[in-house]
Amino acid sequence: MSSPAVPRTEPAPTTDVERLVSLACLAPSVHNTQPWRWRYADGLLTLSADLARRLPVEDPRGRDLTLSCGAALHHLQFAARALGWATAVERLPPGPDETVLARVRVHRAGRTVVVPEDLELLRTRRTDRRRFTAWPVPGHRLDDLCRLAAPWGVAAAAVIDDGARFRLELLANQALTALELDARRQAEQDHWVGRTGADGIPAALLPDEPDPLQARSRFRPGLLEDTRMVLHGGDRVIALGGVEDDVAGWLRSGEAMSALWLEATREGLSVVPMSQPTEVEETRREIGRSVLGGAFEPHVLLRVGWQAIGRGGLPRTPRRALADVLEV
Repeated sequence: MSSPAVPRTEPAPTTDVERLVSLACLAPSVHNTQPWRWRYADGLLTLSADLARRLPVEDPRGRDLTLSCGAALHHLQFAARALGWATAVERLPPGPDETVLARVRVHRAGRTVVVPEDLELLRTRRTDRRRFTAWPVPGHRLDDLCRLAAPWGVAAAAVIDDGARFRLELLANQALTALELDARRQAEQDHWVGRTGADGIPAALLPDEPDPLQARSRFRPGLLEDTRMVLHGGDRVIALGGVEDDVAGWLRSGEAMSALWLEATREGLSVVPMSQPTEVEETRREIGRSVLGGAFEPHVLLRVGWQAIGRGGLPRTPRRALADVLEV
């Protein structure tokens, strides 16, 4: 009796990998710095951190940079699945190059199904910083979003208790004050705002502040008509993190953030990262202690809410050319 046939594994051709990396690079990143580099050789796709795009003052440990790369890594896996490819991911592979965050083998075995709706989801996801409506996100939806973090080994908690939300708002405002009083941090952030090239955040995508006593944002006023407070009545916040505050945890939290964000987009919800409270170490530790009750180390906070009905979609923030981020 003959042994069962083993499906022949088909490695992804370069043209398909280029398409996948283009979709992966639609991922959100801190200040739209797009701090990633990709290399495809011998059937293996390598993701590395681009340290030239690190924010040494705001992000000295590289947490936000690694979260951004983790989001791109999940976008790649999501795009591959939507196009019928399988992925085998090795995170933080051993080797002399500490900038290497993951190696991915993209392959296909047997028949596949393409999911156009998921591809469109990657293209439609945005960071809309306009003020959310006062309609709260139902608790069961927040629970569903939090559960999406578990497959990545990431802890997630929705901040819904009024006392915890009030405490978080105070801490978020403290972090914003620290940013405003630090000229070096402010200058570093301003470097990435109002740019007209292939990266950074265009002023046209930042809310203006017609009433500075009511609205507060980490960014200086932009050109988008709106006001937004740190936390608004309808906002809910989801914290993502882990047992350790380290590179391995940040990478997986970035993947979980991407998974959560894409599903929220599918449901019509808007997501905006609140990275400033975790950039101030004292504030980050206090959030873990007094807001999360010591359950886990917070890596990133996500504001989740509803945009006003009838609001038009925003243009996408610019993206670097594929040739600038992928070596084949």
